[in-house]
Amino acid sequence: MGVRSGQQFIDGLKDNPRDVWINGEKVGDVTTHPAFSRIVRQLARLYDAQVDPATRDVLTYVVAETGQRAGMAFMPAKTAADLRRHRDAYYHWASMNFGLMGRSPDFLNVSLLAFAEAREVFARGGQRYADNIVKYYEYVRDNDLFLSHALITPQNDRTKSSSDQQSLHMRVVKETAEGIYVQGARMVATLGAVADEVLMYCLPGIPESDADYALSFAVKVSDPGVRQICREPYTLDGQRSDFDHPLSNNFEENDSLLIFDNAFVPWERVFMYRDVALNNALYTETALRNYSAHQTNTRALVKMQFAVGVAMAVARSIGADKFLHVQRMLGEILNGVEFLKSGLVRSEVECEPTAYGTVRPALAPLQALRTFLPTAYPKVVEAIQTVAAGGFMMMPTGADFTVPELAADTKLYYQGAGGMSSLDRARLFKLAWDLSGEAFGTRLLQYERYYAGDPVRTTASNYLQVQDEEMMRLVNQALALAGDPAPRASVSSMQPNDLHVI
Repeated sequence: MGVRSGQQFIDGLKDNPRDVWINGEKVGDVTTHPAFSRIVRQLARLYDAQVDPATRDVLTYVVAETGQRAGMAFMPAKTAADLRRHRDAYYHWASMNFGLMGRSPDFLNVSLLAFAEAREVFARGGQRYADNIVKYYEYVRDNDLFLSHALITPQNDRTKSSSDQQSLHMRVVKETAEGIYVQGARMVATLGAVADEVLMYCLPGIPESDADYALSFAVKVSDPGVRQICREPYTLDGQRSDFDHPLSNNFEENDSLLIFDNAFVPWERVFMYRDVALNNALYTETALRNYSAHQTNTRALVKMQFAVGVAMAVARSIGADKFLHVQRMLGEILNGVEFLKSGLVRSEVECEPTAYGTVRPALAPLQALRTFLPTAYPKVVEAIQTVAAGGFMMMPTGADFTVPELAADTKLYYQGAGGMSSLDRARLFKLAWDLSGEAFGTRLLQYERYYAGDPVRTTASNYLQVQDEEMMRLVNQALALAGDPAPRASVSSMQPNDLHVI
């Protein structure tokens, strides 16, 4: 089939009804429901860009085995230049949504590439699992499918393991000659309601007692026994003004609890089965972290550029950028943009060869960026809030600008610095509030804190996995200057000719 257009993506959703619930209502058609229709259109824009002659060569490549085009994230990278092609594609897609869509299709596309390249790792559980992951990669690539996933066990009792909460977490409950049956739940399935399929795998750290939970497989969102309960959306009726909510109206990524109710998975869609050792090695012995961090940090770069730009625009709109303390604040958050750029380039320049004839981005700079973002992005949000201050609280709605009786007041009292009109300033402040203050902005903040996992553990892993040879060489070289201890010479015992030494 090759790459899909936006309409083909939408048609695929319509042709595969799914068991999705939101606000106590079962959703009939996610492409027309007010909680999902806007984000479906935004996803369709991404797919349309793949078939647009103006951007096709940036976003896709020709698969040698098929002669068909596929998304760039599926392309095995043989050189640093190939990794740059990956980044250019990620950047283009992210720029179409200001970096606000954390789970655009390229995220799991490149994760699946990492798994397929590491087929030998999956073969430890049996050759059929290695064959399955390669065939699934090819199937998703050639049909240009949109995948979601859900990695986290539900927050029920964090003091207990999954096996101590048997009725809650996703696990295998039955095995037959045809496949396995899965029961239980996972979170957080971002955009799961509008995905084609879900790719399931687990975080490392599963104990031996939890073998029933050490699974990796894929199912269609529309398969029997697959159900999703979505969180409350920011709009249920689709009536919110774009002027007042320009970002949340267009880029809300709804999240869901993904429930498997005795769902059947055929063996050809199982990639890991009751294998604790393999599960716990998946992140370290495949390029999953390298590839996914390359995509997520590119997306984060766009988001940081956008958010820092909003902070600067707000400051300029009221003349606050003329004050030294504001300039310092803006200068500090600008550093984050440069850190991201530098880390991404370094990950490509210092790319690492794999055992499969490919290269992967260097992990260390990407992991550093992943642990940097949970603290850097909140500082940008705080800068927007600090500079805008009470201005957020006094902004009128877009409807107020349409009332003749208020025209004189709205024109006079909401204008900005340097001749900025009241309408333009209100438009900017509404955008900034949507990004930094509304429920939408709060979710974006929470996402950057936790999308890479527990920030404490992730940051600690930087130390536990450090390549410290050069640092320790410098330390030992400095220690050698001290030599061995010797008795201190007294001044009284020195000869006159020795005094120049003191």
